[in-house]
Amino acid sequence: MRALRIGTRGSLLAKWQAESVRKQLFALTGMDADIVIIKTEGDRLQQSPLTQIGGKGIFIKELEEALLEETVDLAVHSVKDIPTDTPTRLCFPAVCKRADVRDCLISANGATLANLRQGARVGTGSLRRQAQLQHVRLDLDFRDLRGNVDTRLRKVDSGEYEAIILAKAGLDRLGLSQRIAETLSSDVCMPAVGQGAIAVEARLKDVEAQETVAALDDQETRSAIIAERALLGAMQGGCQVPLGAWARMERNEFVMEACVCSIDGLRYIKERATGSSEEAAQLGEKLAQQLLNAGAMEILEAVGRQRA
Repeated sequence: MRALRIGTRGSLLAKWQAESVRKQLFALTGMDADIVIIKTEGDRLQQSPLTQIGGKGIFIKELEEALLEETVDLAVHSVKDIPTDTPTRLCFPAVCKRADVRDCLISANGATLANLRQGARVGTGSLRRQAQLQHVRLDLDFRDLRGNVDTRLRKVDSGEYEAIILAKAGLDRLGLSQRIAETLSSDVCMPAVGQGAIAVEARLKDVEAQETVAALDDQETRSAIIAERALLGAMQGGCQVPLGAWARMERNEFVMEACVCSIDGLRYIKERATGSSEEAAQLGEKLAQQLLNAGAMEILEAVGRQRA
């Protein structure tokens, strides 16, 4: 079996994810792999708000190009960075077991969301997080936040922000869980589609690489991701829409929740559906229709006009 080359972004978290895949591959198949660092557009434009540069595919385009050019054999991504339209010559033979899906709050003095002072400066690069948290705390002053995890934490430590919002899985993976002041319930902040999950991408024609990495696939996580991404596709949403979704097995039942919220937090729609994990895509599409029937498209269209 040939040694595989794993492409990844160069951030600490991205490298952790690629190394995790490499270690799992070795443990399950005995095959070692080389890690290749690739700089993406999202990495180069660290100072620009995601709402301006457009979040769609900016963290994976160069990795997919490297796959197609055969300079790497596999690419490791955070699922929430993957657009719903995948190049026809590529596929995802493995979706690894999902970590914690929730968002968390890091504050300078350990304050929780409820205890932040009125008008506190809160950093996030996500419209989804901003909209949902404004729904709970309309008084907070939300400001754009970019950069790697360590850069973002420094902005709290320096006092530039009184709090920031990050994905809990990333902090857990980097051994920084002690920085968390509060883990936010999904009732407060519904996670992004795919949050907490890592996927491995390969060339469709590279059957050997697919068969090797398939040992890492977690079927329960894959079903959840299929449902969430089907919802996102049906809502015609990208990375930068105020939409949250979470599909999972709960007491032997496949459950999915999703919400859409206006940027100012004043309009909030949440729906829930249950079904079979074998029909995950259909469940995601059904829940999207429930949101649309409840008025979600008006909210998303208003967001589009505000960002235009």
